[in-house]
Amino acid sequence: MPFPVRYAGCRFPALKGVWDMNGFSRSIATSFKGAGKAFLSFPAVIACAAGFTLVTIIRIHLDWPLQEPYNFLFGCLHWSFAFGAAFSLVPILVARNRMDRPGSFLAANLLGGLAAGIVFPILYLTGGIIPEGARIAKLQNIAVTRLSMGILISLIIFVILAGHPKDQSDFSRSLFMTLKAFFIALIYGLVLMGGTSGVARAIQALLYRDMSIKVFQYLGTLVGFLAFAIFIGYFPDFHMGKVDEHRETAQKQPRFIEILLGTIAIPIALALTAVLLAWAGRILITGEWPVFLQLSGIAASYAVGGLLLHVLVTHHETGLAKFYRQVYPISALVILVFEAWAWILQVKEVGLKMASYSFGLVWLLAVTAMVLLLILKSRAHTLIAVIACSLAFLSVLPVVGLHALPVTAQVNRLESLLKEQNMLAGDSLSPASAMPDLTTREGITDAVDYLVHAEKANLPAWFDERLDNNNRFKEIFGFEKTWPKIDKFAESGSTPIGMFLTLEPGAVDIGDYHWAVNMQINESKGGIPVMVEGENGLYRIVWTVNTVSGIPDLNIMLDDREILVQDMNAYIERISATFPTNEGKPQNASLHDMSVRFDTPELSVLLVFDHVDVFVEPDADRMNYWLNLNTIYLKEKK
Repeated sequence: MPFPVRYAGCRFPALKGVWDMNGFSRSIATSFKGAGKAFLSFPAVIACAAGFTLVTIIRIHLDWPLQEPYNFLFGCLHWSFAFGAAFSLVPILVARNRMDRPGSFLAANLLGGLAAGIVFPILYLTGGIIPEGARIAKLQNIAVTRLSMGILISLIIFVILAGHPKDQSDFSRSLFMTLKAFFIALIYGLVLMGGTSGVARAIQALLYRDMSIKVFQYLGTLVGFLAFAIFIGYFPDFHMGKVDEHRETAQKQPRFIEILLGTIAIPIALALTAVLLAWAGRILITGEWPVFLQLSGIAASYAVGGLLLHVLVTHHETGLAKFYRQVYPISALVILVFEAWAWILQVKEVGLKMASYSFGLVWLLAVTAMVLLLILKSRAHTLIAVIACSLAFLSVLPVVGLHALPVTAQVNRLESLLKEQNMLAGDSLSPASAMPDLTTREGITDAVDYLVHAEKANLPAWFDERLDNNNRFKEIFGFEKTWPKIDKFAESGSTPIGMFLTLEPGAVDIGDYHWAVNMQINESKGGIPVMVEGENGLYRIVWTVNTVSGIPDLNIMLDDREILVQDMNAYIERISATFPTNEGKPQNASLHDMSVRFDTPELSVLLVFDHVDVFVEPDADRMNYWLNLNTIYLKEKK
């Protein structure tokens, strides 16, 4: 029998687990109590989240044919409520943290609700677009981007304001508190979703097999709302002049986080710094530049991730943390100089596009941040956050934003190329009198392709928006589309080599055929059979995609007898002898080249393909076969 000793206030060691479990239970209860508190602390935020949840439930309830006419409306409501929830955080925090006068809290919540109410009609009236050939409107990409930036700016401003007063917090602690609240809410949400969906699946398996998938979607929506309430409820009381004990706990980094950041994240960041500095030295020696998109992704991750880590370890006193805070801004500036030169080469090569525009903004933020960190140390955090908000706002402006400025740059690039070939005079565009050189043809094709897919772009009068059609392109410019080779500044990875064929527009004479069969492809099972009732019996047709060789095959049975088993090897050999291989360039092919015939004593069979891609991936050393079957035509023999 164990002797009674004290354990954390408990006399009996046998009750130790119970005591710990009680503490755990209290932690859970506190989180859910905080979720309830969010309804009182941030009512406008929770109201917008509830509206978002309600719209989601309605969308789940309506089947797609019923929902389709209202899809644009629901999208506008979703984004309006999402923006309203994020925006409401700011005025409510200002009312509590800076004003705290009678009526200010009510005014702040009304302002947050008003923001959602204003955004919705603006979005509904001006944010839609009906794509060519579509029946209903959809949200423009630029409208979604602007709202996304609005949400991001609201969250950054919230973190800045939550770092006041200075005697209780700062930007670093406020940022960590926000991230901590997010991950706590995420963990609770995942556990709740796993538990509730597990119960629902047990009911489905044991009691009610016809349970709709919508039940799980409803559960996910409600759990998401509860997790968001936990996130909002985790924040302390921001009342001016009041000290909330929870604030110190929320802002304090637990020991495991200090270990995670100090002994794992910092060494990884320093290792990446060493790699990028070695890359810079390699460039100085060899003059070889890596793939721009690959470089931009690594550079952006390094700049943003490294800066975030720098902020989070502001109050760490370990030698490694101090070393990182000193070394990172200097090494990052050295690396950013080389990244700037890569950006210049990219823009000279293909002009300013959305990817290079976005990277330019990240680069500008990173350089400014590194300089400010060297001068102001941790006092620079708030200023860096303000600059980030300014650049996010700049990116969605009408003339200089990421939607408009790249389009202007590509229009200027295209005009320059056309004028060099005497193909453009004023608003009059004429085909090339002589075949332009390869570089010019590639540049024209690349610029036209970017502009024709730019949503609601401000294009010149002479630009035909139907230029995505190959025949129209050739008619206007006098030559076929010539795609630029995949170069070191454009794409990442190896270039696939092979044939990429597309069926030209045309008619199929089906006078001799009895049936046109549209096959269903199910790659996980090989193929879904299609049944055709003929005079000779029941035909069972299967188009198998996931064969061992990767080459599809056709199988036709008449009643219980197999009458045709045919793979596409002979067809691939035939078109391989006709079309040369190339590096990722599509080619138009005639109906003769994109069809194949088979005959049996019972049937004549004609297969017509939309697309045929046969290519090798050099890095993977793998052949790929993709034969997109349009229709199978059948004629029964008597």
